[in-house]
Amino acid sequence: MVAVLMTDIRETDVVTSTLEALRLTFPALKFNFDLDDYVEKPFPCGHSVLRAEGAHIESVEIISLVTHAGFQCRELEDKVCG
Repeated sequence: MVAVLMTDIRETDVVTSTLEALRLTFPALKFNFDLDDYVEKPFPCGHSVLRAEGAHIESVEIISLVTHAGFQCRELEDKVCG
């Protein structure tokens, strides 16, 4: 199972610390960030992608961890921004 989330995280040092926190909190899951497609638009149209992979994913708990750190996070919607 894979969960795809969008966040407003765009700095690599924040990505590193967030990945560390996610891996400590959810050791059974694999995580990665994609900053390559980040555009300078307001969230949610300007976003980075956070992927979680594993047998059992609690997206709500992942979102809670990221938002508790001061960032926006939600599941990626299937829509196009203009």
